[in-house]
Amino acid sequence: MNLSGDEQNVSRGATLAGPGLAAHGYDVVSFFRGEPSVGSDKFAIAQNGATYRFIDQASLDAFKAHPIKYEPAYGGYCAYGAVLGKKFDGDPRYWKVVGGRLYLNLNADIQSKWSEDIAGNVTKADSNWTKIKAVPVDKL
Repeated sequence: MNLSGDEQNVSRGATLAGPGLAAHGYDVVSFFRGEPSVGSDKFAIAQNGATYRFIDQASLDAFKAHPIKYEPAYGGYCAYGAVLGKKFDGDPRYWKVVGGRLYLNLNADIQSKWSEDIAGNVTKADSNWTKIKAVPVDKL
């Protein structure tokens, strides 16, 4: 699957691996270990229009084996933003792994609001995401 630019929340500019950084450069595999860490450009891969960085070869290998498992929900945009039909930045400081998926939120207040009804919000965000994923951020 090859996604267009606005389907992934990436930093502007290129990286050594190609497209902008996903998850603000955090190792997305590290969230599943409960210890989010910033990755290194030594362990990077371009995937679906974003460059993912990892803390070590083991994390990179885990991602290569199952990228869909580790890619953040909603292209790394804010999970609650998707509930609202919007694309807000997903900040890796405000995260949660639920049901085997990584969700990012814009900030602590938004994460608190999202956490009030995670199951309901995921259902609504999943439905909205199918409608907005290919829509440019400035058109929402």
